[in-house]
Amino acid sequence: WYNKDSWILQKEGGFLVEVLFGESEAGSMKIAKNKYNFQDEDKVICLGFMMDIGDIKESADSPYRRNLIHSFFAQDQWGGDEEFIKECRKAGDVYCNELNRLLQYLEQGEAIRAWYSNAPYSICGFYHLCSLLQHCENEIRVVKLPEYELRKDGTVILYNHWGEVFPEVFEQYLPYEKKLCETELNMYTWEWAELQEDNSPLRAVVNGRLLGVPEDFYDFLIWKRITKKPEKEARLIGDILGDNQIGMGDWWYARRIDQLIDQRKIRIVEDSEKKYARLICQV
Repeated sequence: WYNKDSWILQKEGGFLVEVLFGESEAGSMKIAKNKYNFQDEDKVICLGFMMDIGDIKESADSPYRRNLIHSFFAQDQWGGDEEFIKECRKAGDVYCNELNRLLQYLEQGEAIRAWYSNAPYSICGFYHLCSLLQHCENEIRVVKLPEYELRKDGTVILYNHWGEVFPEVFEQYLPYEKKLCETELNMYTWEWAELQEDNSPLRAVVNGRLLGVPEDFYDFLIWKRITKKPEKEARLIGDILGDNQIGMGDWWYARRIDQLIDQRKIRIVEDSEKKYARLICQV
């Protein structure tokens, strides 16, 4: 009932509302759709609420969630950029506005298409979205990022989340799209309710299943990399991200390193106004 090659929803003569769960992938989606000269950027929704982190019994648009997002984005890793910090303070408000836009589209009967992956932030965002859609009659379509892409030249490309996919490649994944049935919607909604009941400080994918885990769950990645030899925090975090592409941003490891410093398990050898420029090592 619509042309996948052109992305056009022909049934209503309009476009699907595209829903993504991270800034970079939402930006890529806008670029991908502009490739076809579609003037529908407003129908790209970014719900970047970072629902894999923190208290999920609190609503996504709560002051708690806004403050949590700000606390991670405004850690001032490189120091001194007041404009950047101001923008970080707005991040939670921006996502709340995005959520309100989505609800308006749903009230108008618009069909939506959610793009998600197995990255914790993404699959948590998707489960949360399903809980919001449980009683909606709107058409719901989903595209889950496959574990790998096998190219014609025999190379295999591994992706961890949609933010790693180039804008011009998005259309190649449209054949993976499927309609979400009511049973599936209820199943994902139930999964989210279970995670809310558990309400661990962090959620991670373990053996293919999304589980609540302790806040220090990823600390072993820091301990695998840090030594008693001082090195810049930026280098340490960069190596962790390069070796372990699991969908956690540098801001998470920066926060955990701060807490480990407070616990006197990591030592600051040479401090700096720019957090990422300081020299640190294992105690």
